[in-house]
Amino acid sequence: MVFDGARVEVVDDLEIRDPGPGEVLVAVAAAGLCHSDLSVIDGTIPFPPPVVLGHEGAGVVEAVGAGVEHVAPGDHVALSTIANCGACAHCHRGRPTMCRKAIGMPQQPFSRAGKPLYQFAANSAFAERTLVKAVQAVRIPKEIPLTSAALIGCGVVTGVGAALNRARVAYGDSVVVIGTGGIGLNVLQGARIAGATTVVAVDANPEKEAVARQFGATHFLSSAKGVPDILPNGADHAFECVGRVELIRQAVDLLDRHGQAVLLGVPPATAEASFLVSSLFLDKSILGCRYGSARPQRDFALYADLYLSGRLLLDELVTRTYPVAEFAEARADAEAGKVARGVLVF
Repeated sequence: MVFDGARVEVVDDLEIRDPGPGEVLVAVAAAGLCHSDLSVIDGTIPFPPPVVLGHEGAGVVEAVGAGVEHVAPGDHVALSTIANCGACAHCHRGRPTMCRKAIGMPQQPFSRAGKPLYQFAANSAFAERTLVKAVQAVRIPKEIPLTSAALIGCGVVTGVGAALNRARVAYGDSVVVIGTGGIGLNVLQGARIAGATTVVAVDANPEKEAVARQFGATHFLSSAKGVPDILPNGADHAFECVGRVELIRQAVDLLDRHGQAVLLGVPPATAEASFLVSSLFLDKSILGCRYGSARPQRDFALYADLYLSGRLLLDELVTRTYPVAEFAEARADAEAGKVARGVLVF
């Protein structure tokens, strides 16, 4: 799946090099269509073209380069977008998402007609085969359907990780989640797993109530205006999962003392948000969150175990699967909010 800067095209002449030292070649079986992919297409996320899209995938290891020992051909893996170096101060502090060598340095393992193509998010899961650093390939049990496992690598780790790792939601806390798409649903189940007792989902689409409650919402509202009726003192945690600056303001305004607003939606790169400075003086915080503040080799395995024990929902996230040739329909359904996650299958 190639985006040339103007349009998306499904091609059959993409080539990829063999894995070098510390690399893994993966035959992709399934890839979720995330709004970050759509944001590259519409320009919200600037990225150099031509680029092979996709970043939420799972598949089977086809070959490994020298020095790779934790996975072998035939293993099932979920793919991380964090190509961290493993040697810098951030990596050694357990913050691989902050590794500077994992941000803004796109590689070109693909070629087409002799010309190189960029890899999106160090991943490019919208391809029959992709090449990743060894640290990005996380072995998962073969009992997990690959269509479900694919979602661990972005929607699940971002949403669940935001609740567990970044916000550190605690037993008995109150949570508001603004937006119940793929990320918001995973924040809801992260809050549920953490033991939050009041979890308010806010979404303008009333048809999303049933699935929001399935994932962990105790209340559902079509507008944040009703939150004070449920939480008169405010929320311990408010997550903005849409990417609109006016909703960021709402998240801040909904906080209780010592509350924190966690920003997960992606507004345009130059967007600015406003809030009352005085509203933060009671120990309130506004937190950014990259990739669920995750440690993928640890967290992916944890989420796999939670799935197998019935505590983490994955299959329920997959609203529909699409052959790659039906990308245009998958894109239209995602943009219309018809799916929690559409998954492309190879």
